[in-house]
Amino acid sequence: MPKPYFIITIDTEGDNLWSRPELMTTENRRFIPRFQQLCEQYGFKPTYLTNYEMVADDEFVKMAKEWVANRTAEIGLHIHAWDTPPLDQNFGSRFHHVYQSELPDDLLRAKTFTVHSLLSERFGIQPVSHRAGRWGISPKVIRLLLEMGYLIDCSVAPGETFIRHKGLPTGKGGPDFSGYPITPYMLDPFDLSLPGNSNMLEVPATIKPNYPSILQGFHNKVHAGLVGKAVRAFAGEPFLWLRPTGKNLEALFHVVDWGVDEQLPVLEFVLHSSELMPGGSPRFKDNDDIEQLYSHLKQLFKKLEGHGIKGVTLAEYRQIWNDNVA
Repeated sequence: MPKPYFIITIDTEGDNLWSRPELMTTENRRFIPRFQQLCEQYGFKPTYLTNYEMVADDEFVKMAKEWVANRTAEIGLHIHAWDTPPLDQNFGSRFHHVYQSELPDDLLRAKTFTVHSLLSERFGIQPVSHRAGRWGISPKVIRLLLEMGYLIDCSVAPGETFIRHKGLPTGKGGPDFSGYPITPYMLDPFDLSLPGNSNMLEVPATIKPNYPSILQGFHNKVHAGLVGKAVRAFAGEPFLWLRPTGKNLEALFHVVDWGVDEQLPVLEFVLHSSELMPGGSPRFKDNDDIEQLYSHLKQLFKKLEGHGIKGVTLAEYRQIWNDNVA
């Protein structure tokens, strides 16, 4: 039975953005080396999808350049549309975390080039991997990234819907990934739910569906109300992500076993850099929470090691894909 590859994706960004801080800080950079060291211990290679404030942080860049040079990590692009220069008060604030897809074309291009240029200059690389802030991908974002030479996106969260999560107060909310593929595919740049013939490989987050498709569609429509709560009380959580919360070790094991049994080509792990720091996120509030996180990470990594699963970066997986297609 073929083994999936293990891809670690870290949204590398400022501290506790869930709290809508007035002043952006990047203290979580000091806690990333511990995670990097643990990954290297097991032969895994994080892809740090890096946003504006982190690529502007000299200490982070100094550390990450060494990891990239040693080929133990990759640096990719991550855009937070609301606070990436150039700023426009009509399109985002610390209270309104707009999606890239909601920006006018000229502002989307300008903000994307801001972070892309910094990544290229500070790391001396051509970034090829991308994840949209808040999962807010859209066809026009993909077409811009293709124009800029990007090769991999990992913004699809199969089955999930973010419509109820507003960006612009007058907007339609985030994307709906109902019915999207759960395995990697070349994107159609005009309909991201379909395989196409573009040069962009989509590597979706690994998310196990727990509901039949009919129930899932119904739940997505009623999620925010009392009916949605009743569905979850009866049927359990609709999805299991390969994302640690400090309380979901058995669920993580279940997702890995499911992925292996389903012969998924990739298991994609998701975390934020700020979740590695005490107080950097709502889930991990103190040192005890962080120690619990690392206990779960070690057990998860040991399980993956026991399955004989190899770790790769997003860019390395794109090369594997090319080799297999050729």
